[in-house]
Amino acid sequence: MRQARNCWPVLVRKAQDAVNEAQADIAQALARVEQLQASHARLCALYDEYRLQETQSTTPVMGMQASMNHRQFMAQLLTLQQRVVLDLSKAQATLSQMRKKRVLAEVELHKMTSLAEQDAKAVAKDVLRYEQRQMDELGVRQFNLSPQL
Repeated sequence: MRQARNCWPVLVRKAQDAVNEAQADIAQALARVEQLQASHARLCALYDEYRLQETQSTTPVMGMQASMNHRQFMAQLLTLQQRVVLDLSKAQATLSQMRKKRVLAEVELHKMTSLAEQDAKAVAKDVLRYEQRQMDELGVRQFNLSPQL
């Protein structure tokens, strides 16, 4: 009589661990994307605020040095914005890759689960066949032992 293989539960658990790990990676990547989006929004707001100060200055005209410092700071803000946009696109690409990895892990989990179920069904079928054979043999023995009329 056939027994269930011990490897299937281990493989199912391993596949489930891979899915869980991929899900955790996605959560981290998503948090990184959200963090970068928030940073980009803050930088844009700060740049807009400084640009407005420059154009709508109600204070007397800034000195030459103050004006240069103001413009240099705005240029640094633009550079930071560009760097954040680049980091954001990289983080979104990473997130996309993590999602693909999760899909593949889920496919593998489904496959391992199906194989484990098939093995369990095959074992159950073998057990039924074995029991039926035992019942048939018992019936033949009883028939052979009963007095013939």
